[in-house]
This record gives sequence, structure tokens and C-alpha cells, in this order.
Amino acid sequence: MKKVNVITIDGPAGSGKSTLAKALSKELGFTHIDSGAIYRAIGVACSLMGINLEDEGAVLKAASSLNVEMKGERVIVNGDDLTERIREPEAGLLASKVARFKGIRDIVVRIVREISKGKRIVIDGRDAGSYIFPDAELKVFLTASPQERAKRRFEELKRKGFNVSYEDILREVMERDRSDRTRKFAPLVVPEGAVVIDTTDKSFNEVLEEVKGLADP
Repeated sequence: MKKVNVITIDGPAGSGKSTLAKALSKELGFTHIDSGAIYRAIGVACSLMGINLEDEGAVLKAASSLNVEMKGERVIVNGDDLTERIREPEAGLLASKVARFKGIRDIVVRIVREISKGKRIVIDGRDAGSYIFPDAELKVFLTASPQERAKRRFEELKRKGFNVSYEDILREVMERDRSDRTRKFAPLVVPEGAVVIDTTDKSFNEVLEEVKGLADP
């Protein structure tokens, strides 16, 4: 088996992509890239600028003026640290809105490929293996039932102090699924050659060990 330099982890909202990618990159000594955080940063920044997120031209113009930097787990946009803002519940929906546009996805691909130059990486997202790195040596697609994903997200947000309801989170998860799967450009799909892992009834450590085994059999 050839040396693994790029591991992509794709899947729908709340499937555990980022948590797995962070842990896996730490265990393997790889660099972790959260492509979803870049979409969230662009969505939040455009919203803060008062941009109509239904106006593709306005979104692309605004996004082209943004300097997005990843410093460890921090996300900096035009010098402002938006790390906390992009983890708020609303940010996920803002990300889905801007991610519909091909121009935005091109911007994110450019940022990600620049960050990853010369590094061994674990990247999570919704099109990491299907569009950003279609030639990745290892592609993983995580999934779980909408109810389980909403439960995990609800518990995570409650731990962080957000006042949210499970029903609202479930609706958001299902809306993001619909948006991500039906967008015209680079929709959420199982990448060619990906290993599909249903995490509904698996512990985090079981999933981590399974993927580690795939990366270093």
C-alpha cells in the first residue's frame, strides 16, 4: 500500500467529522484542516458585513476581499478572530448558504490547497474527498441517523452553554442535509473509493481505531 499523505473525512452535519479528524491528526502526527470552518468563516463574515446571502454576486465580491487564515484551531478573517462566532449554531446555516456557490467553493479549495502544501494532512468537510482532494490515498465517509446526529449536536451545544432545543437542532440537521445534497455544485456524496462508516451505534474510540487501522494497516 502506498504511503498515506492525505486523509479525507466527509459526511453530513453532526456525523463527527471534525472530532475524528482532530484526534486522528494528533495520533498520526498529521496537520488537521477543517474545511467547514472556512465556509463558516466566510458565511459569518459576509453576514457581519450585511451581505444578502441569496445574492451570489454580492457574496462572491465580499468573499474575494477576505483574508482567511488558519492558526492552529483559530480562524482569523481580515485580522479578526472569528473562532467562537463560527461555532455558534447559526454559523452552520450561514456556511450552507454560501457553500452553494461555485465561486465560494473555488476560494475555499484555493485556501485549503495553499495551507496543505508540503504537509501530511487530515481534512474534514463535505466535499474533501469528492472535490478538494479526489486523489487522496484514504477517503472516509462518516454517517449516522439524523436523530443521532441531532442528539450529539444538541448535547455539544448545551455543554457550551447555548440555550437550544433538540427539535430545532434536528430541523437544522435535516435542512442542512437537504441543502448539502441538492446543491448544484459539488454536492454531498460518498466520494469514489471511500470507506463508509456508520457511527450511529459506535463509540468514538471504535471509530478512531477503525480509521487508524485503515491509515496504517
